Amino acid sequence: MSGQSLTDRITAAQHSVTGSAVSKTVCKATTHEIMGPKKKHLDYLIQCTNEMNVNIPQLADSLFERTTNSSWVVVFKSLITTHHLMVYGNERFIQYLASRNTLFNLSNFLDKSGLQGYDMSTFIRRYSRYLNEKAVSYRQVAFDFTKVKRGADGVMRTMNTEKLLKTVPIIQNQMDALLDFNVNSNELTNGVINAAFMLLFKDAIRLFAAYNEGIINLLEKYFDMKKNQCKEGLDIYKKFLTRMTRISEFLKVAEQVGIDRGDIPDLSQAPSSLLDALEQHLASLEGKKIKDSTAASRATTLSNAVSSLASTGLSLTKVDEREKQAALEEEQARLKALKEQRLKELAKKPHTSLTTAASPVSTSAGGIMTAPAIDIFSTPSSSNSTSKLPNDLLDLQQPTFHPSVHPHPMSTASQVASTWGDPFSATIDAVDDAIPSLNPFLTKSSGDVHLPISSDVSTFTTRTPTHEMFVGFTPSPVAQPHPSAGLNVDFESVFGNKSTNVIVDSGGFDELGGLLKPTVASQNQSLPVAKLPPNKSWHWKWNH
Repeated sequence: MSGQSLTDRITAAQHSVTGSAVSKTVCKATTHEIMGPKKKHLDYLIQCTNEMNVNIPQLADSLFERTTNSSWVVVFKSLITTHHLMVYGNERFIQYLASRNTLFNLSNFLDKSGLQGYDMSTFIRRYSRYLNEKAVSYRQVAFDFTKVKRGADGVMRTMNTEKLLKTVPIIQNQMDALLDFNVNSNELTNGVINAAFMLLFKDAIRLFAAYNEGIINLLEKYFDMKKNQCKEGLDIYKKFLTRMTRISEFLKVAEQVGIDRGDIPDLSQAPSSLLDALEQHLASLEGKKIKDSTAASRATTLSNAVSSLASTGLSLTKVDEREKQAALEEEQARLKALKEQRLKELAKKPHTSLTTAASPVSTSAGGIMTAPAIDIFSTPSSSNSTSKLPNDLLDLQQPTFHPSVHPHPMSTASQVASTWGDPFSATIDAVDDAIPSLNPFLTKSSGDVHLPISSDVSTFTTRTPTHEMFVGFTPSPVAQPHPSAGLNVDFESVFGNKSTNVIVDSGGFDELGGLLKPTVASQNQSLPVAKLPPNKSWHWKWNH
């Protein structure tokens, strides 16, 4: 079976639909391909453990769910992924695993699909037992032995006697579960079991380093212990010698499968005379007859043993540091490759002069509109303005409108002498011109007719904005008003409240005798030219 199966693709698609990127990546890391989980998937899951918004229980449950598969490949790769996250992921992940009552229940797992399935099922059962023991160890001591500080001031070297006697057996149990994997070089035949072996190899070196430092601390305190403590300490040391032999065999297998010799530490065993000295000390505490031994010889034996174990610990530390250095170099190489790739992508893109995106409203044909803003509240000067308003005011193009003026035979006299008119008798064009204008941005064309008005009467513009909305004008320079005197209209004399010298013809009243209403003319628009009845004329005289 090679490549992703149809089941793998369907499962990944289901998680894509549900929007669970974590579950999808777990499925991709644990496909039916007979190879170790891909690095990109493992890196993504490691990053997920570092994100506070990622649900760690959900991630762990996704891995546990994959271990229920009937294929040994999927189950084995699920265990490898879990182990990888326990070692390289955030500590939150292993904390959650340690808080669970049960982890992997694979003690009876068996894949009967083929001969390879039978062989790999054995290692799956052993591997799951080690991961369970690793989580239990964390639950008991609240830290990972493979990540503790080492050295003269390390955790295991500075631990007191009582705690040390309780902690070292926990390391021994975890070491036993690791060494029980018990694989030979000729059984490492596929990429899946090879990936698991590499993780176990790295754990074995770090775990044994912590184990070795705990034994050094134990030997230094042994001759000062009580009888019961000495008995426990002697039993721990004897088990240590046995596990040192087994770890040496494990490292030989690693060397046979091609692991670099520099990555394999040298283990130095303590002299056999040390065991005799420890047994004699315990016998003396129990009141048994022993050979006479001086304190000097006992101290010499202890010093030699500690030196041998310290050299082993130094070798383990060098291997660990070499691995860390290799990981740093690999990461730097990846960053360099990504940087070069990014520079190539930037070189292929065309060079653009605009570094910021321009607004489509304020730009036209690639250029930015820089027309000055106009203050509609400012007082216009007497001279004509030379600034040109933008043609795309609010992107609204309006057609040019030229009002037509129809002169009347009587218009000359009425325009000069009259400021009154009948809005009901005006033509359509006159009504249009009679509507005031309040839009300072729009002015009528030069074809407007300006009527001469007496200097005593001031003109002003009062066109309604509603009218301007529907009547199109072409934007043009703002016309400046001519200075004129204030508006002096004596309405009391017009309506007869006081004496007046104004002579009004009988034509000043309509046929029903009503007084015509006054209108005010603008300087930029012509006065309405009324269509008068044929036998009527209007004469207004102003006496000052």
